[in-house]
Amino acid sequence: MSLLPETVRRIDGIAARAQAAGRVPSLALAVVRDRAVLHCAGAGEQPRPDPKTQYRLGSITKTITATLVMQLRDEGFFSLDDLLHRHLPGTPVGGVTLRQLLGHVSGLTREPDGPWWERNAGGDTAALLAGLTHEKLSGPPYRRFRYSNLGYGLLGAVLARVTGLGWAELAGKRVLDPLGMKRTTYAPVEPYARGFVVHSLTGDLHEEPRPDTGAMAPAGQLWSTVTDMAKWAGFLADPAPAVLSRQTVDEMCAPVVIADLESWTEGHALGPQLFRVGERVYVGHGGSMPGYVAHLAVHRASRTGVIVFANAYGLTGTSIKRVGLEALTAVLDGEPAAVEPWRPPAAPHGEAAEICGRWWWMGREYSITADGDALLMTGPNHQTRFVREAPDRWLGVTGPNEGETLRIERSAEGVAERLDIATFVYSRDPAHLA
Repeated sequence: MSLLPETVRRIDGIAARAQAAGRVPSLALAVVRDRAVLHCAGAGEQPRPDPKTQYRLGSITKTITATLVMQLRDEGFFSLDDLLHRHLPGTPVGGVTLRQLLGHVSGLTREPDGPWWERNAGGDTAALLAGLTHEKLSGPPYRRFRYSNLGYGLLGAVLARVTGLGWAELAGKRVLDPLGMKRTTYAPVEPYARGFVVHSLTGDLHEEPRPDTGAMAPAGQLWSTVTDMAKWAGFLADPAPAVLSRQTVDEMCAPVVIADLESWTEGHALGPQLFRVGERVYVGHGGSMPGYVAHLAVHRASRTGVIVFANAYGLTGTSIKRVGLEALTAVLDGEPAAVEPWRPPAAPHGEAAEICGRWWWMGREYSITADGDALLMTGPNHQTRFVREAPDRWLGVTGPNEGETLRIERSAEGVAERLDIATFVYSRDPAHLA
């Protein structure tokens, strides 16, 4: 796999301009697809960017915390609609749910009390919980989007409470190791980029501390590389069942709230952020910690993403998010879509063979064709994929009839005469109007 030369030139230019205009010591911008790095553009010398050099992820860490929550939900440890006090009894903010915490609609304020957690060594979970007061709830849930680092610290505390294991151990065993993300670590491991604050007047570099954030680690602790983030982008686009099912990742990426109600260009799902650029929606997350900014954006349909790292606390005149979204859009606009070769379909069998062909509803023609062990129902301007649930019952899994049941209605002789989908009845008779 490779990018067209013109696309490579555009990505190199975006990276060079962002590093120079943004005044950052080092910037890495990578295009990834199917867990592989297609191109890595670098600019700056402190250090010279390399796909295997670690930068700090900041809040991209939250997508891994959210994955742990969804894993344990799927395994029956809890429901997303559990109230927080069920797992952290006695907390004064226990009336919010795990779902609300994941989607930043709990009403919790952004940060815990005490010194700025991103720049100081963090305390343990007991200290985090002891610092909570009723005032940490700024309003009722779902009133509006309110980003909360504190909420993800509390999710980490829930994970530890229900499993008896620390967040870092859970992340390693349940997510990073199964995906082969060996260079994604709790603390930096050489080679890694030192992070800086760049003085806006003099351009002087001030190296920032790299603290262990303790109980707030689930909100932003991890370090990673371009190579490892290619694997994470690949997971978000094409899930690994050993970590999460596609159905659960789809649920994670479904919108919970729109963050900007005027323009509808950004929202939040159950962990990932959502970014709309034109007619496309990307999933991913931004990240910042003192000395570092990062951004991950993935176009799930094409399994293509970008990761951007910079080792300064912000880019002058722009943002790491803009750089990442510009680069991903340039790739998708500039690269031809992959064309899947046509292959003759396998012959349908059993019930599928009985109901393949033409059907009619309200004077409109619909066709049913086999798609492996599934069925595709195609009508005017839409298509639904069905999988068999039981004799004469098929469940819609994609398209406008997702979640609806197709029921086969048979004659006294056992012939499939009609199909009932959510009370809409289809017949072989073109004159059928019911």
